[in-house]
Amino acid sequence: MAKAIPRIGSRRNRRIGSRKSARRIPKGVIHVQASFNNTIVTVTDVRGRVVSWSSAGTCGFKGPRKGTPFAAQTAAANAIRTVGMQRADVMIKGPGRGRDAALRAIRRSGILLTFVRDVTPMPHNGCRPPKKRRV
Repeated sequence: MAKAIPRIGSRRNRRIGSRKSARRIPKGVIHVQASFNNTIVTVTDVRGRVVSWSSAGTCGFKGPRKGTPFAAQTAAANAIRTVGMQRADVMIKGPGRGRDAALRAIRRSGILLTFVRDVTPMPHNGCRPPKKRRV
């Protein structure tokens, strides 16, 4: 007679917000990637190792609501909540609507910002365009 083996560490039964033990770092870098469809906030230490992250999708927003400023604000608050950081640099990338809202949420959290930099990639003349259409 086969015994039913209980599933350990299932993704379903775990609470979404639970993370490993909070790592306390004095200084770090907060990366905000704001696209039109989503906003991803990643907190790293100064060497670039990821400490915590969050996105509008993981915060429970679905579909077009993921691209809203409120979703970006919630994602930024969630990413910062577990990390005890005093000072941070902020790197913002992308053209999305959540850029300013995420920055506002970071400012409101009480972390001292050393600098805020826009690291959106700009093409220096970009790719070669497709050949002209012949009809």
